[in-house]
Amino acid sequence: MSQSISITHDGPVAKLKLGNAELKNALGKDFFADFTQVVKDLDNSGQVRALVIYSHGPHFSAGIDLNFLADQSLINTTTVAARESFRRLVLAMQDCCSILNNVRFPVLVACQGAALGAALDLVSACDLRYATTDAYFVIQEINIGLMADLGSLQRLPLSLPEGIVRELAFTGEKLSAERAERLGFVNRLFANYDEMLEGVFAVAKTISARSPLAVAGCKQALNYNCGRTIEDALSNTAYMQAAIFDPAAILASVKAMKTKTQAGYENLPSDHKLI
Repeated sequence: MSQSISITHDGPVAKLKLGNAELKNALGKDFFADFTQVVKDLDNSGQVRALVIYSHGPHFSAGIDLNFLADQSLINTTTVAARESFRRLVLAMQDCCSILNNVRFPVLVACQGAALGAALDLVSACDLRYATTDAYFVIQEINIGLMADLGSLQRLPLSLPEGIVRELAFTGEKLSAERAERLGFVNRLFANYDEMLEGVFAVAKTISARSPLAVAGCKQALNYNCGRTIEDALSNTAYMQAAIFDPAAILASVKAMKTKTQAGYENLPSDHKLI
């Protein structure tokens, strides 16, 4: 585990904390080297039913560590070969966000203060977003002479009006938490940090009490919808439902509802390791 990431578990809920509040939780080389595999390992275990991403300090994250951009061994486009290497670096960094879409469990994020640049890319890839009233979001790349390239330009239009996304991308101005909630980007606002974490962990716990196979099916079906016709998406859902339909889990759920108890579900299968 790198200094930029720490993992704790509360039963089937995994809690991933971004590190170093002193640096405003900036995302540096260690983060991009480790994050994708850390999240993939949580998914491969089959034991995680929800993941909460959060941080300590006044800001969720200042985005990419500017020292990362100053590392000429990584950021070099002086030759054709160097540009190809840079392209592959960008693709690897994109994976840190894309993995959140691809894992089987829902990913929740709790934001306080600033979520800038690469941090907003990360936030936009999460399933559920929560924030304190003082939070704000910025496509910071345009403010330092860059184009956002880790997913904000592709994912934000799925949950915000395109005109708003274009305005943020072209101007680098702040999207306040209040406006973000009003536009549907943020699920819920909280008055302060402690209330937010309590609320978000409670939502994650509720999700973890549902059938993990059914929740994974919902996430896959929702992800599949993007860019497809309703007919195509419905056909995919029919195949998925046939694949995951579990009468025992349904009976257990109904019994639990009637008796006001908690149903027990098997974990998702862990991934096989090829020899």
